[in-house]
Amino acid sequence: MTLLPTAPRTLAVRTPDELDIRVQEWGAGSGPELLFIHGFSQCGLCWAQQTGAEVLAPFRRVTYDFRGHGGSDKPLDPAAYRDGRLWADELAAVIRAAGLSRPVLVGWSYAGRIIGDYLLHHGTADIAGIVFVDAATHNAREFYGTCNRLMRQMCSADLADNIAATRTFLRRCFAAEQPRELMETLLAFNMVVPAQVRANLFDRTADYDAVLRALDVPVLVTQGTHDEVVAPAMAHFLAEIIPGARLALFEGVGHAPFLEAPEAFNGALLHFLNTDVAGD
Repeated sequence: MTLLPTAPRTLAVRTPDELDIRVQEWGAGSGPELLFIHGFSQCGLCWAQQTGAEVLAPFRRVTYDFRGHGGSDKPLDPAAYRDGRLWADELAAVIRAAGLSRPVLVGWSYAGRIIGDYLLHHGTADIAGIVFVDAATHNAREFYGTCNRLMRQMCSADLADNIAATRTFLRRCFAAEQPRELMETLLAFNMVVPAQVRANLFDRTADYDAVLRALDVPVLVTQGTHDEVVAPAMAHFLAEIIPGARLALFEGVGHAPFLEAPEAFNGALLHFLNTDVAGD
C-alpha cells in the first residue's frame, strides 16, 4: 500500500489571514464533489485509498493540508489556531479557489472541529453533505479514548520523545498491524508538523451541538469499533443528534477505517453519495 500518489493538479490557496494552503485534486467527474479533510498531525496524503479508488473515480476528489500541516504554511503563533473563524474561512477559501460546487465534506478526527467551525460561520448553503470519520466535535472526556496523554507527548520539544510518541500514536490508530511502507509514510508526514503546531491544536472550545442538531444536509457518521483515539460513543452521539444521519460502524477497525478497511469504507461512502446525496 502506497500513500505517495501524484496529484494530477495542485494549487496554493491564500487564506484571509494570509496563509498558503496546499490543495490537491483528482478527477473531473459529474457526480457529487468530495473534499477530504485530514486529522491531527496528518496531511492530505492520508486519503490515497480514496483519491486513487476506482469506485470513486466518477467523482471529483480534492484534498488539502490544513494550516500547520503537510505542504501548507506552518505559523507557530497560537493565535493562528485558536479562533474557529480562521479554520472556517480557510475551508471556505479552499472550496472557492478549487471551484467546488457544493462538495461533500469528508472529515477525519480533528476535522470534525473544522467542519463544526465551518457550519457555525458559513452554514450549509455551499455544501451538499457531510461524512464524519471517527470525528471529534465535543470536548467531553467520555467521547475520547486512551490516547490523549500520548498526543500531548507528541508536542514535546525533545525530538526523541516526540518521535517515540508519534510512532506509538500511529500504531494505536489501527486495530491490526499495518504494512511497514504505510507506517513509514505516516511517520514521515506526521513529523513534518512542528511540535508547537501540534500543541496549538489543543484546548480550544468545541461548541457545535446546536448547529449539528439543525443540519439540513445528508450526513454519514462512520466509526471504527476499536478506535482508541475517539471513542465510538462520539459517533453514536452524532448519529443521535443530527437529523436523519446514517451510522456506519466498521467492526474490528481502529481510528482510520479509510486506511485500515478502505474497501468497506469506500463502499459505505459510495452508497451514501448515490442514495442520500444524489437524491437530496
